[in-house]
Amino acid sequence: MKNNFLLRNFSLRNRIFISLIFLTLISSVLIAAVSVYQFRKEARTFHQDRLERKENSINEHINFILSTTTYPLTTKNLPLIFKDKIHELATIHSIEINIHDLEGHLLISSKGNFSIDSIPPPISPMILKILQSSQSKRFVDLKMINNERYRTAYSYLKDNKFKPLGVIQLPYPEETEFYENEIKNFLMRFSQVYLFMLIMSITIAYFLSTYITSKLQTISTKITATQLNKKNEKILVTSSSKEINDLITAYNQMVDQLDDSASKLAQSEREQAWREMAKQVAHEIKNPLTPMRLTVQSFQRRFDVNDPNIKQKVDDYSKTLIQQIDTMNSVASAFSNFASMPAQKNENLNIVKIVQLALDIFNENYIRFESEEKSIITRMDRTHLIRIITNLVKNAIQAIPETETNPEIVVSIKKVHNNVLLEVKDNGIGISIENKNRIFEPKFTTKSSGMGLGLGIIKNIVENHNGSISFESEPGKGTCFRVSLPIINT
Repeated sequence: MKNNFLLRNFSLRNRIFISLIFLTLISSVLIAAVSVYQFRKEARTFHQDRLERKENSINEHINFILSTTTYPLTTKNLPLIFKDKIHELATIHSIEINIHDLEGHLLISSKGNFSIDSIPPPISPMILKILQSSQSKRFVDLKMINNERYRTAYSYLKDNKFKPLGVIQLPYPEETEFYENEIKNFLMRFSQVYLFMLIMSITIAYFLSTYITSKLQTISTKITATQLNKKNEKILVTSSSKEINDLITAYNQMVDQLDDSASKLAQSEREQAWREMAKQVAHEIKNPLTPMRLTVQSFQRRFDVNDPNIKQKVDDYSKTLIQQIDTMNSVASAFSNFASMPAQKNENLNIVKIVQLALDIFNENYIRFESEEKSIITRMDRTHLIRIITNLVKNAIQAIPETETNPEIVVSIKKVHNNVLLEVKDNGIGISIENKNRIFEPKFTTKSSGMGLGLGIIKNIVENHNGSISFESEPGKGTCFRVSLPIINT
């Protein structure tokens, strides 16, 4: 599991690089192993063939001696027959020759005068049994003696009637020094070539893995940076790899489709927003029209020139109409303010002083102002700043129910790093959980009157000045709005 986890964490580039190096190492080890195996196999084949050739030559020579000897061809006479010839045979063929009787006891050896310790041992009964049961009447025994490999060939010595007279034993040491030196020389030369190959493999693997993954990295970067609300750049098809070209083409097609979808989505959202806004404005305008109509109709039915209270009735009628007209004007102004904000007239402002002045218009004695600094300078539009304060404080006042015995609104300002933090905190009814995600929606309101455009306008103003607005609220305990704006260090 741990190895699989580490492998998954490897990038594609590292996997390609490591795979190529691993293949080079494995192939080199296999080549060296096969070469050493081939060398050793050729050495065994060489010694086997050489022993067979020596054995055939010696048998022919022995047969010639047996055919020309004057001694009777018996097992007992074999020491006499080969007394003077066995050393000559051993010298000519460069091999030790031992002749045993049919029971495996040594009769004569080419070693000549030898000590007791060097007397060749008798042939084991097992070898004699194998030799006897062999179809070719020949057996080769392999042994390791003093870390040297020996091949010992056993065959029958026969008379002219092919009757076995004895057993010829030919001990043949495999002289592997030459082949071992060849192997060492080969491995030395191979290691030099292998080192060069390894360096070349590392270099090629590095550039190859980089080449393969460079376009993939470009595509990955482009995909990561792809956004729905902006123009995304395409990738030029410059790779010689068909697969990568296909991937780039697919990405470019996706960018085209994404741009088209974004355009259609933006248009649809704008149309939907304006439709919803038009419905809301129409609804708000219709609200005062009904009482206006009823007032006019009522006044028309009850109008009497001779009525002594006619002047008072006309004044009441006018006030009612003016009130409803003011309501319609308020709706139109709010819609106009939200649809097109006036151009910003930014200037350096002491936000502490501006907030204090904005709070002076409120008559509620439970509004308290706090500031850790006497002067915090920010650059923004004065009217916009006042609108932020008045809207948030007005909302806080409206959030406190009339039944609250200890109403409290705290407006505080403090400096946090390179920003000024403006907080408006109340102990009102709070914002319910289901309304928290909709609080900044343009048409959303929890009040019985108004269009719900205030916080939407405030959010737009704050973001246009590179700031941010957030809030925390707990139902039944109150709400705290926080506005963060950049300041000018003086």
